[in-house]
Amino acid sequence: MKAKEILKGMSPYKPGKQIEEVKKEYGLDKIVKLASNENPFGFSPQVKKQLPKLIEQLEKYPDGYAAALRKKVAAFLKVNEEQLIFGNGSDEVVQIICRTFLEPGANTIMAAPTFPQYKHNALIEGAEVREVPLVDGRHDLKTMLDQVDENTRVLWLCTPNNPTGVHLSAEEIKKVLNDCPPSVLVVLDEAYYEYMEAEDALDSVAALSQFDNLMVLRTFSKAYGLAGLRIGYGVGSSEIISTLEPAREPFNTSTIAQAAAILALDDQQFISETVKENAVNKRKLMEFLDQEGLGYFPSEANFVLVHLPVSGDEMFEHLLSKGYIVRSGEALGLPNSIRLTIGSQEDMAEVQSEIKERLIGISK
Repeated sequence: MKAKEILKGMSPYKPGKQIEEVKKEYGLDKIVKLASNENPFGFSPQVKKQLPKLIEQLEKYPDGYAAALRKKVAAFLKVNEEQLIFGNGSDEVVQIICRTFLEPGANTIMAAPTFPQYKHNALIEGAEVREVPLVDGRHDLKTMLDQVDENTRVLWLCTPNNPTGVHLSAEEIKKVLNDCPPSVLVVLDEAYYEYMEAEDALDSVAALSQFDNLMVLRTFSKAYGLAGLRIGYGVGSSEIISTLEPAREPFNTSTIAQAAAILALDDQQFISETVKENAVNKRKLMEFLDQEGLGYFPSEANFVLVHLPVSGDEMFEHLLSKGYIVRSGEALGLPNSIRLTIGSQEDMAEVQSEIKERLIGISK
């Protein structure tokens, strides 16, 4: 059996260590996972309350059109229902975009490092990937635009960027959209949109009426806390969505995920409380980093990329042995750093203490 040649040089996505695995390996009772940018405060209590009702009629296929959720999201965003596409997480919408627009002879442009699934799916489709290195954690937009040619199909903008947390301003994004040929789809990945506090951020949904080649991605996996149910969506012109739909699997989002997303969207009080707590704990982390002389990128997400005087792997192993799972920068293409998800106040105080302990040990 002959597989695509490109797959021979690719590796499957490697998730971080799981809680039970770490407990067993280190003989620990308590494990705090701060590696995958999940919501440490869980999910809406309304979802939990209604969960028994959500598991009825599982013998039936889900609504492939996600009609009820589509209506709810369209009303929430004030867009037409035809402007939405839903996926098994926004990751799947990335895959659908690549499946639709990319092929051998075409190219796609992205920052490096950024969310890895842009590159992963583009390579599988046989497209050329043009990566432009970040500058101080930020997209180098001028160089990215310089890479655009007649074969460019998709340009990816991750804001706030994963793994650095740095956002793009409205002015920056609009310049890209004005300078980019209308034949190039500009994808604005806003997985961490709800956490953004920046006053200069773009109202991306409003911008859809100005730019026909813009598409916005969002998810219920981060602030909404539904990562385990896997549901996200894309918003664009009805023309873009109708082009994408044939590449979407027929029943790609589950009945439970659709129903839970509706309940979660209705509970904006939970989102407000989550975002507020995240902001407070993030500021305290940054104050700690300043006190310890550790650099970091200004983050508009629910994580911070911390610069270290040692390798990210070394700090990762130290924290892991103490029961804290973080993400090593070595694995993300940013050596001598860790990506640290913002957790609860108690957990952040404890992990900061462990980081300080390790730094003291290094300095001796």
